[in-house]
Amino acid sequence: MLMTEQATGHHPQPRPRNGATTSPVEHVTGAQSLIRSLEEVGADTIFGLPGGCILPAYDPLMDSRKVRHILVRHEQGAGHAATGYAQATGKVGVCMVTSGPGATNLVTPIADAHMDSVPLVAITGQVASKAIGTDAFQEADICGITMPITKHNFLVTKAEDIPRTIAEAFHIASTGRPGPVLVDIAKDALQARTTFSWPPQTDLPGYRPVTKPHAKQIREAAKLITAAKRPVLYVGGGVIKSGATAELKILAELTGAPVTTTLMALGAFPDSHPLHVGMPGMHGSVTAVTALQKADLIVALGARFDDRVTGKLDGFAPYAKIVHADIDPAEIGKNRTADVPIVGDAREVVADLVQAVQAEHSEGNTGDYSAWWSDLNRWRETYPLGYDLPEDGSLSPQQVIQRIGQLAPDDTIFTAGVGQHQMWAAHFIDYEQPATWLNSGGAGTMGYAVPAAMGAKAGMPDRPVWAIDGDGCFQMTNQELTTCALNNIPIKVAIINNGALGMVRQWQTLFYNQRYSNTVLHSGPDELKANRGTRVPDFVKLSEAMGCVALRCEDPADLDKVIAEANAINDRPVVVDFIVHEDAQVWPMVAAGTSNDEVMAARGVRPDFGDGEDD
Repeated sequence: MLMTEQATGHHPQPRPRNGATTSPVEHVTGAQSLIRSLEEVGADTIFGLPGGCILPAYDPLMDSRKVRHILVRHEQGAGHAATGYAQATGKVGVCMVTSGPGATNLVTPIADAHMDSVPLVAITGQVASKAIGTDAFQEADICGITMPITKHNFLVTKAEDIPRTIAEAFHIASTGRPGPVLVDIAKDALQARTTFSWPPQTDLPGYRPVTKPHAKQIREAAKLITAAKRPVLYVGGGVIKSGATAELKILAELTGAPVTTTLMALGAFPDSHPLHVGMPGMHGSVTAVTALQKADLIVALGARFDDRVTGKLDGFAPYAKIVHADIDPAEIGKNRTADVPIVGDAREVVADLVQAVQAEHSEGNTGDYSAWWSDLNRWRETYPLGYDLPEDGSLSPQQVIQRIGQLAPDDTIFTAGVGQHQMWAAHFIDYEQPATWLNSGGAGTMGYAVPAAMGAKAGMPDRPVWAIDGDGCFQMTNQELTTCALNNIPIKVAIINNGALGMVRQWQTLFYNQRYSNTVLHSGPDELKANRGTRVPDFVKLSEAMGCVALRCEDPADLDKVIAEANAINDRPVVVDFIVHEDAQVWPMVAAGTSNDEVMAARGVRPDFGDGEDD
């Protein structure tokens, strides 16, 4: 079943072209054909873990000089690493595991990649074709299991089908709206003899993603932009995936409209740019949330009006007309009706919008947003992002993350787990370039940060990579630090250790009368009194046992020194256990199920937007 097709990756994958000169025919096994196919489509890194049904593929992999295999410690780590690799490089990420539990351990990272439109090819072994359906040892219907969370998937039972299937999988994953594709290969197909030549004849009837937007829709959008009084450019992750960031900057400066970038789009537009009003959403900046809410025109570019941005949907942006541009036609009108729907690749859409707006300007139609900017600037000045330092002199988690961002080199890639630390990393690190912020946005997968950082560093070895993680998230996938240590992947990990599942604890504080049911990660009040944070396990000892340099920071006076020490170590992974105050909370906040009009700047602080707010 072919799922939705959407945005072109910013580093197009090599792919076969029908009618191209073919390579000489080779006589090979299906397994050799698989590795040769991966070489031909340009795969240079595979994250994987061998097992019985995929074992035939691991033998010829040993002979490949073009494909590096990184042996992970858990299949989930392979999937998230392939995602981090893809998000950092723009290429297709590849993971390979065996059947049954090996394949099912990929379900979470596949779902994660599906939600965040990440180009991923997951290769799984399957029991021999005659045993399929017999409940054979380590059999699982992984195609059936993943059908709702893949863009497409294949079951291969014949060796001769392997090259065509790999070529099609990479093409589907990397074109249109990127997404995960699963290729499940029966063991006997890997063992059988076959012939190999490249490129194969591909056959994808009906798969024709529309990339060029309709000119009439572009002209209508340009007219709305120049006629609006309170426009907002609502920028989603599709802008990064299509490589449209340069065009976006031109459009924004041409129109003078405010820009808000979603959690998946941080870095698509420089945080420092005066037109940038912040990130929208449940924990977005007051200015960004309110700008969308008070706008008379929202121009959505590669964004999907998800519930974290809209809040209570029927109360979202009640005064706004909607221009919605997306390469996936299924997204347009799914959550909010579009007045001007535009199907196309974000880069082509934005480039065409620039020309159309210029044409409107040449006819004397220029927008006047001066009153709008007066409101926006007042909100920015009155409700800036900020935090209070703990009264007891302990470390503030926001301060830790902010200083990591300030002391890191300009080209640093940051990954984050999910929870409070994710939101603080989104707010208090400045993102000036695309593909420098990697996180699990749609699925909200705890345990994402460490393996994703590993994948990002493997794909971009010359760039520093910091993983911002929580003590809860870290305990889910930290075993991949062993993988990093043994494969010369020197990532840096900041554990924001507050001794709790912080975001859930925040909700319990606000909505459950401070009844902290099963969110405490330490042994109890005595341990917390003696040692803040999670101390079982001891993250320093644990990280050292996995071959990392491990540091601990508890005193704000040591913060810069410890971060500088971590930044100076580039031959091994580094883990820093930052012991922070447990009561720090993420603000601003729009409570789940409420309108964005009810945004709270801080606990007990409801913004006052003054008279004439809806004019």
